[in-house]
Amino acid sequence: YRTREEIQEVRSKSDPITMLKDRMISNNMASLEEIKDIDTEIRKEIEEATQFATSDPEPPLEDLCNHIFHNDAPLE
Repeated sequence: YRTREEIQEVRSKSDPITMLKDRMISNNMASLEEIKDIDTEIRKEIEEATQFATSDPEPPLEDLCNHIFHNDAPLE
């Protein structure tokens, strides 16, 4: 197991999301405020999806194989 400090150090040096944010800001592709707005929107979307996933009833068993294949009918 790794310590919290070790995890934070690795994340600060090699987290791809943080690296992209820093690169976008340093290359004037986005401002810090825009990045914060995007983060807020993403967190809201994740919260809504989590709420839906935990509170929505499970689909019926007969729908288990739907939407697996692109153009084929569901398994019988």
